[in-house]
Amino acid sequence: MAIHRLDLDEFDEIDYYLMAIHTSLEDYRLAYFINKNLPINLSKSKNEIHAQTKEGEANFSRFYYYDSEKAVSWNLIQNKNEIISVSKNDSQDLFSNETSEVSTTIHLLPEFKKVDFFLKIDNSEEAIDFSEIQQQLNKIESIAAIYAVDTDKIKSKNNLIF
Repeated sequence: MAIHRLDLDEFDEIDYYLMAIHTSLEDYRLAYFINKNLPINLSKSKNEIHAQTKEGEANFSRFYYYDSEKAVSWNLIQNKNEIISVSKNDSQDLFSNETSEVSTTIHLLPEFKKVDFFLKIDNSEEAIDFSEIQQQLNKIESIAAIYAVDTDKIKSKNNLIF
């Protein structure tokens, strides 16, 4: 009987490019400006990205476009989200039944806390011209910075699987 083995290193192969975007724009406005400057058509995805942390759970917005001609998928992903947790006041007083709300910021990729959004480009067989994309996106006045992320430095790669 033949023994079949799976090489798990095949699953570690990264087949996407990632760009970090620093901006004060809302997600829908950023998607609009990206669509205007690149030949893509990002639209709001119903499938938000769900992340569970010790502080709580959060959903991150996602805008998606699939280019069937080039077989490339584009994802604009929110990196920061705030969750509000309610805590009760633990005093022994009979009439104090106060609650307080605590706001906590959660990051999809915690090692990039200053990044507001990521542009993830999947399944690209041909090399992506980052300088061209970066040049087009730098025309958007509200983008403070945009740069390529070295995918080897990402510790929480599992958050980018969706």
